[in-house]
Amino acid sequence: MSKLIYIALGLLMTCAVSAQQPIKPGIDKVSNCFRGGFSDYASWVGFMEKRFAASGSDEHRVKKRLTGFMARFPEADFNEFQQNLSCHTFTYNVDDQIVAGYVIKPKQLNEKLPVIIYNRGGNGNYGAVVFGSMMANLFPLAKEGFVIIGSQYRGTFTQEDNLDEFGGQDVNDVIALMDILPQIEGADAHRVGMLGASRGAMQTHLATKKMSGIKAVATIAGVVDLNKELALRPEMERVYSKRMPNYHTAKEALLAKRSVINWVGELPKNVPVLLIHGELDKRVSVENSIRFSKALESEKIPNKLVVYKADNHSLALNKQAVFAELSEWFHTHL
Repeated sequence: MSKLIYIALGLLMTCAVSAQQPIKPGIDKVSNCFRGGFSDYASWVGFMEKRFAASGSDEHRVKKRLTGFMARFPEADFNEFQQNLSCHTFTYNVDDQIVAGYVIKPKQLNEKLPVIIYNRGGNGNYGAVVFGSMMANLFPLAKEGFVIIGSQYRGTFTQEDNLDEFGGQDVNDVIALMDILPQIEGADAHRVGMLGASRGAMQTHLATKKMSGIKAVATIAGVVDLNKELALRPEMERVYSKRMPNYHTAKEALLAKRSVINWVGELPKNVPVLLIHGELDKRVSVENSIRFSKALESEKIPNKLVVYKADNHSLALNKQAVFAELSEWFHTHL
């Protein structure tokens, strides 16, 4: 997806301020996710149809893509999530940078619920958590009885797209979410876990090393050794060199600092770690999670390794099993 499309989607996620204010003052531009092109299922389908047509596809191709979209995101699921979940975007200030975030939670709150801080993958505008991402990856988990909060990381949804340091100062955007939790109705700030996917696993470990209050961690397809992965996927050099300040003069040190395999002993001993990975992952080798599990064992850090055979980076064949695994893990440890 092009950068301009991500910016457009980002504006749709953050522009209008909802009359409902689920977050107390101090957080800016609070907006309902279910609005505009996402206010109902028909509007969303119409929005996607126009987008497919705008990409240059002929009528047959547009219909085919739309059929695939509706199969992936059924109307019944949309309606159930809209009826039962509260979803809002917001902005917050970190290091004098305006950062976009979001919070998802059940509407019916009979008691305070455990919190999952979600750290997304990708870099810059690529991989931003837009509405479809929420539908696919976060709404099903929130429905299990969790408050989910996440950061888009600094610079996302901007034309410059030059602030994300891929594990540098942007980690502060994750840490700062802990200060927001007490302002969220229904969030139990004393029961907080962290979930990271792909690059988000790196964010998770870097943040956990610096902060207190995290009770449990889970990662999906996480990279733990950037140097080793670079040998397997040389194209990542473009991302590293673009994102990490002074990369060409301090490459080894920068990659080592972002690779948790080098400092496993600095992780908290009492925070259990769930590792989920697809055996056939071609973006981040499953050896990352296998190797990391052994390193955690050597440091006597509780962990569980789950490898899905014949599945890939997105774990498309085992989505429901992944949600069940995550739900059980966090309900057990939070």
